[in-house]
Amino acid sequence: MIVTFVVLAAFFIVDLFVIGRKPHVPSTKECLQHIGFFVVAALIFGALIWAFSGAKPAVEFYSGWLTEYSLSIDNLFIFVVIMSNFAVPKNIQKFVLSVGITIALVLRGIFILLGAAIISRFTWVFFIFGAFLLVTAFKLATGKDDDEEYKESALIRFMRHVMPITNDYDEEHLRTTKDGKRFFTPLIVVFLAIGTTDLLFAFDSIPAIFGLTKDPFIVFTTNVFALLGLQQLYFLLGSLLDKLVYLPIGLSVVLGFIGIKLILEALSENTLPFINGGQHLDMIPEIPTWVSLVVIVISLGIAALASVLKMRKVEAAAAKK
Repeated sequence: MIVTFVVLAAFFIVDLFVIGRKPHVPSTKECLQHIGFFVVAALIFGALIWAFSGAKPAVEFYSGWLTEYSLSIDNLFIFVVIMSNFAVPKNIQKFVLSVGITIALVLRGIFILLGAAIISRFTWVFFIFGAFLLVTAFKLATGKDDDEEYKESALIRFMRHVMPITNDYDEEHLRTTKDGKRFFTPLIVVFLAIGTTDLLFAFDSIPAIFGLTKDPFIVFTTNVFALLGLQQLYFLLGSLLDKLVYLPIGLSVVLGFIGIKLILEALSENTLPFINGGQHLDMIPEIPTWVSLVVIVISLGIAALASVLKMRKVEAAAAKK
């Protein structure tokens, strides 16, 4: 386990703070190489889990990784909006993403520890997790999710009011000098915006992964692999995100399924006195992990295929005009 964390830490540091520190817009070839490397690394990691621990934890890892990776792709929508709203120069967007992804990993790590501690003592919390995922799934399916309509939080508006913040960027610096006076650059607001939205993302991703596995090790590693290569994915999909029109629907099916799975599991291990007198409901069927993986693959696969077909249809119609 220690070796695993050391290797993942090395991946993360190289991805974000060696490659990510180079201020440039990565080419399509560079993006594909990095994404391909980390996807293969995740597949190999799952195979190693299978070899050393068996099929069940390996399937849990693959299911969790696919779900978290898909949620990360969906979360790129808000990164695009934030970068656009704050007019972040393209040559420093990799650096901004590096900081944002680091914040995301730290926040998710905290939520994983809290979540693991809570569910080990209070299984009824799965009712809350399940209900939350069902509400999120409904919002995604009906288009009522607020991801594409980013609004500055009260904290950010307060910062703008009380802190001397210039409208101009100075490369990667948080502070700059203008006319002999010291100012904060807009980067500090951008970091806060990304950090606060990452916190909201954790509320989606952590309940979802705990619906697939209760192993904190698998929960954490799936989140790490989902975040690795995310900055390259941002640049690769930046111009295509608005064309993945059916991804939210595919995600809503996945989150809805996991939400139902969590509620069923909570019922089967029920301890709440007002439900069946505080007794377990033995008649509740257990959904195997492999079924979860099949649902995730089919839902996301159909959503991706439908998006591609829709995009081609729109392009073909535009070409005829």
